[in-house]
Amino acid sequence: MLTGAGISAESGLKTFRDSGGLWESFRIEDVASPEAWHEDPELVLDFYNMRRSQLSEVEPNPAHRFLAELESDWAVSIITQNVDDLHERGGSTSILHLHGELRKVRSTGNPSFIQDIGYEALELGQLCPEGHQLRPHIVWFGEPVPMMDDAQFITQQADVLLIIGTSLNVYPAAGLIHATSQDTPILVVDPDPSLQRLAGDRIQVLTSNATEALTSLGKILNGLS
Repeated sequence: MLTGAGISAESGLKTFRDSGGLWESFRIEDVASPEAWHEDPELVLDFYNMRRSQLSEVEPNPAHRFLAELESDWAVSIITQNVDDLHERGGSTSILHLHGELRKVRSTGNPSFIQDIGYEALELGQLCPEGHQLRPHIVWFGEPVPMMDDAQFITQQADVLLIIGTSLNVYPAAGLIHATSQDTPILVVDPDPSLQRLAGDRIQVLTSNATEALTSLGKILNGLS
C-alpha cells in the first residue's frame, strides 16, 4: 500500500498545494533542502516545529482506521510518503516512512542517531550525545531516499497494491507503481481526475477522497480476497 498527503489532508493537515496552507507562507527551497538548513537552520527548525505542533492537534480519520482494520484479513504493509504519525495512531502496525518522520530528529554528524522528540519543539543548541546539532528526521529535496530499496521489495511482493491520496507526481515514490508484478491488481484512490489515465486491465481508479471511497474499496478488496 502506498499513501500520500491526500489521506492526511482529510484529517486537517495541509498539503504542499493547499491554498492558505502552512506551506504557502514559505518557499520549499527555504525550509526543505540541505541548502536551506545550512543557510538558515533556525528558520528550518521553526517551520518543522510548527508542523509538529499542527500534527498534535489532528486525529486519524476513517481512512486511517479502515487501513488498520484490513489487518484482520490481509497482511498489510503501508509505504507512506507522509511524515506524520496518523497511520500509527490509526492502528496500523507495519509502516515504512519514505520521507522520514516528523516526530523524530537525528544527528547532523551521525545519521544513525535517531531520537523520538514527540510533538516538542527542536531548538538550535540541542545536541546528540556526540555533540552534533540535531535536525528534523526528514528527507529533504535533493537528499537520497534511504528506504527506497525496502519499499521496492515490499511492492514487488504485493498481491494487491492500493494507492491512496497521492497524485503520483513525486519521485522516486511514484515509480513504485512499476515495481509490481505484471498481474498484480492496483487500486488508485485520489480525487485528481488526471489519474484516470492510469485505468486499464489491472488498474482501477476511484476518483474520490479516501473516506468517500471506503465502501467501494471494501467491496473491491473482498472480491480480490
